[in-house]
Amino acid sequence: MTDASPFPEDFLWGASTAAYQIEGAADEGGRGPSIWDTFAAAPGRTRDGDTGAVACDHYHRWREDFDLAERLGLRAYRMSVSWARLQPDGRGELNPEAVAFYRELLGDLRSRGITPLVTLYHWDLPQVLDDEGGWPERRTAHRFADYAARTAAALGDLAEDWIPINEAWCIAFLGHYEGVHAPGRRDLTQALRTVHHLNLAHGLAAAAIRDRRPSARIGTAVILTDIEPASDRPEDQAAAMLADGAGNRMFLDPLFKGAYPEDMRWHYRGSGAFDAIEPGDMDTIAAPLDFVGVNHYHRFRIAADESDPHLGTRALEPEGPVTDFGWEIHPASLRRVLERLSADYTDLPVYVTESGACFDDAVGPGGEVDDADRIEYLDGYFRAAGEAIEKGVNLRGYFVWSLLDNFEWAEGYSKRFGLVHVDYDSQRRTPKRSADWYRRVIASGGANLDWN
Repeated sequence: MTDASPFPEDFLWGASTAAYQIEGAADEGGRGPSIWDTFAAAPGRTRDGDTGAVACDHYHRWREDFDLAERLGLRAYRMSVSWARLQPDGRGELNPEAVAFYRELLGDLRSRGITPLVTLYHWDLPQVLDDEGGWPERRTAHRFADYAARTAAALGDLAEDWIPINEAWCIAFLGHYEGVHAPGRRDLTQALRTVHHLNLAHGLAAAAIRDRRPSARIGTAVILTDIEPASDRPEDQAAAMLADGAGNRMFLDPLFKGAYPEDMRWHYRGSGAFDAIEPGDMDTIAAPLDFVGVNHYHRFRIAADESDPHLGTRALEPEGPVTDFGWEIHPASLRRVLERLSADYTDLPVYVTESGACFDDAVGPGGEVDDADRIEYLDGYFRAAGEAIEKGVNLRGYFVWSLLDNFEWAEGYSKRFGLVHVDYDSQRRTPKRSADWYRRVIASGGANLDWN
């Protein structure tokens, strides 16, 4: 490790993006419609009716974006490939134009010395599969395994590190219970069946990738939330346990313990949710991994609230400063979720595969973007990551969300997470002050965070 820094010399300092949020070119290159195209086109679903049809136009401007990544000194880059682009009908042979596109991207990253980490599914289900029932139906997990096998065969010589599914919690609960993400459903039983089929899809895809590319390294990207009870009252303690179960343990326990939590099976009894489990499923889900990806944004303090029909819980207002999303800035929460993962679940290598903050960034009169608040945020969270390493967590990398400002799902273009500012009218890229700061962090191996 570098002098005064807890980060090892081979630590992967990186940044993350997702295909639908940056690529655009929704009707080019043989791409088919995804559930997010359909959702965003429906009136009232996204802020200002924004869609990802153009986004950052990364499909045409990726060389410029990778030039920026190289100038930042990124050692790794986490990207997703689009299922709707690679397999527009959700089955059958891959689209050769999409294969050529992603091979060019991956080859270019490798030529620059940037390690690619590929996510197979970052929420862009081909619309045709949702028309057939989508994730609440078991066959979608098997369709995903076929897509994973074909993609690994087509691209696996250019990428060694693979994540099948990003943030299953968001897909299940935001998309199928709260209805605020695609496909916009509001049905608890469908959401819970989606939980299981996403977990199963992960396991099936991991096996399919290993079959096609035995040397591949396979991980996951779970969104982990730091849950604290609002008080020491028994009802608040119980509420926090339920919130943790639905948000964290319903995904961690199947992966690492081969079973769903008993308290969640009891809570969801009678919903029909666990009827979706078939013999052998849990063994498939719990097959060994090579690494764990952690996406982290939140601490929630949870109180009991009988008016909530799902868990009987309520999140209290943040205690401290917040991002432009209203999310609490609390670096200790990152250290806590990393330590918990290490203590309770696994000693596998861990990567922070997403962590970042949105602020109301604007280009100044001199063309600069002075995002001092993002620098302060990242400084705090990098320090928390370093503390986790000092506590024994096997943390191997940190991917800032995000390289570019982008389409932020239901919030459209109103929230900016990027190290690089994007003017969506002109597509002009402007590295923010945080980009230069991060470049210096990477160059020093984290030593310039002043650990003395």
